[in-house]
Amino acid sequence: MDSMNAASASTDQVEVPRAKLEDIMVAMDVVDTLRHRQGMVERELGTDARREQLLERLREIYAEQGMDVPDHILEEGIKALDEDRFKYYPSKKNFSTTLAHLYVSRKTWGKPIAALLLVGALAYAGNYFINERPQQQALEALPNTLQQTYNEIQAIAKNPQVVVQAQELKGSASAALANSKPQVAESLLSDMENMLTQLRVSYKIRIVSRPGEQSGVWRIPDVNSNARNYYLIVEAIGRGNNVLTLPVMNEESGKRNDVDKWGIRVNYRAFNSVAADKRDDGIIQANIVGDKPAGYLKPKYKIATSGATITRW
Repeated sequence: MDSMNAASASTDQVEVPRAKLEDIMVAMDVVDTLRHRQGMVERELGTDARREQLLERLREIYAEQGMDVPDHILEEGIKALDEDRFKYYPSKKNFSTTLAHLYVSRKTWGKPIAALLLVGALAYAGNYFINERPQQQALEALPNTLQQTYNEIQAIAKNPQVVVQAQELKGSASAALANSKPQVAESLLSDMENMLTQLRVSYKIRIVSRPGEQSGVWRIPDVNSNARNYYLIVEAIGRGNNVLTLPVMNEESGKRNDVDKWGIRVNYRAFNSVAADKRDDGIIQANIVGDKPAGYLKPKYKIATSGATITRW
């Protein structure tokens, strides 16, 4: 029994010989040679006779290269070719392989993408700090700005009705803010600021009387072709005898325009009186027809006028 067990143990310990690395490399070379000479394989890798011819041809090829390759390795190479053993099959495309390819090629696309992201970030930051943030700050400060503008109007206005008008604008703007309508509130604030600007300025209203310029015009209204509207062409003279540019409403278009001269509507008697004054010696003696002191919104006129104005003639 002992000898049988020893024999059995001896048999179990026998290892199957492994192929040498050199033999595997040579077999791979054989397969590579056969693939590069595909025509030779097609001609000779058919019947046993052709297979033998192929084996002989491989011997000659390696002999020409000074290599002594055993037949069993050549046979192994031929067999491997038949089985596509050493052939490379690319992996099927899937999400994992796509990520792998992206990672490997990151040096190609990484810099342009990074540059685009940087440009986008800078554009976003620039827009935020130049446009959005100032708008947010202005919106946050809007209640205080409304109150401050109203306080200045109240301090400078000499007409109580102007203060009442400013208070109404302020109340409407505050209500608009409470109802999440900041644009309406900003528009009402703009009206208050224009009011304050008009209250601060002072000027005299003078009839234009220069060579080549009209001192008065008349118009035929669209609603009545038999009537005529008379206007004196005037300008605002501020401190230092400077001509001012003011926002003036055009009664014909309903639009407000910034102008340095405009037409003020008068009756025929006032219009004819100024015309006669100019015909006398070419100079209008009584050329100051109104005065607008600080603290008031509207001028005080020395002539009869409805206060209607035009900006084009």
